[in-house]
Amino acid sequence: MSLENKGRGEEQIHANKDQQDFKLAAQRNKLLGLWLAEFFGLADAESYAKEVIMSDLDEPGDDDVVRKVMKDIATHAVNLSENDVRTKMKVLLAEVSAA
Repeated sequence: MSLENKGRGEEQIHANKDQQDFKLAAQRNKLLGLWLAEFFGLADAESYAKEVIMSDLDEPGDDDVVRKVMKDIATHAVNLSENDVRTKMKVLLAEVSAA
């Protein structure tokens, strides 16, 4: 295998991993949104879950999602800390990764 072909293969592996990571994060964020919608007593949990998914497109990493949901938690006066949210995100990511 030539170095050029090997390089293309490695690029494809990284692209596939990035795509898989993106899909898992979106699934996790949907579940997070559904979980929080229950706390908030929202009738349209699916719409809220979509908002949470979309909030992850603002910047790399999870901080944009955490900022969004913490603002919503404060608005709905729910007793959840940032640590609670980040812990739930880790649990949900493990769940969707195992599926």
